[in-house]
Amino acid sequence: MNITKLLAIVATLLAIALPVAAQSLEAEMREAAGAYERKDMATAARIWKAWADKGNAEARTLLGAMYWSGEGVPRDHKEAARLYLLAANQGYARAQNDIGFMYGFGEGTPPANDIEAYKWLTLAIKGYTSKNQDRLDQAIKDKATLAKRMTKAQITEAEARVKGWKPVAQ
Repeated sequence: MNITKLLAIVATLLAIALPVAAQSLEAEMREAAGAYERKDMATAARIWKAWADKGNAEARTLLGAMYWSGEGVPRDHKEAARLYLLAANQGYARAQNDIGFMYGFGEGTPPANDIEAYKWLTLAIKGYTSKNQDRLDQAIKDKATLAKRMTKAQITEAEARVKGWKPVAQ
């Protein structure tokens, strides 16, 4: 078989496989969301955990929220923070918002850190779209509350961290 035919076969297989994988993600995320809405937390957690383990930022964030609240999994703020931070570092605005809130207003895990909180809330605000208006409005309020208790030097440091931040593929 010549290289041209082999490349054509590989291209065809990829064209078939990639949309199926994307449909699988989309379908499973819808299934998990539906399970969550029906209060079938075991199914939601199982699906989101599988995708979180594959590096999906949305699944990491949603599973993190379950750990934050103790819905369907044991309440574990350390695990919530770990998942939020993974997704936040990928550039997922809701996770950036959630880890920023935990740093600034959370219940001990991670330890309070106003500079990191300000950084993550700023990144979330930049990343939200108009379809996330409620979350955007709340993040703006949280950042303003946080800024009132910070020094000018802390805000300057946080802004420098925002400028230096780059998303990480995971």
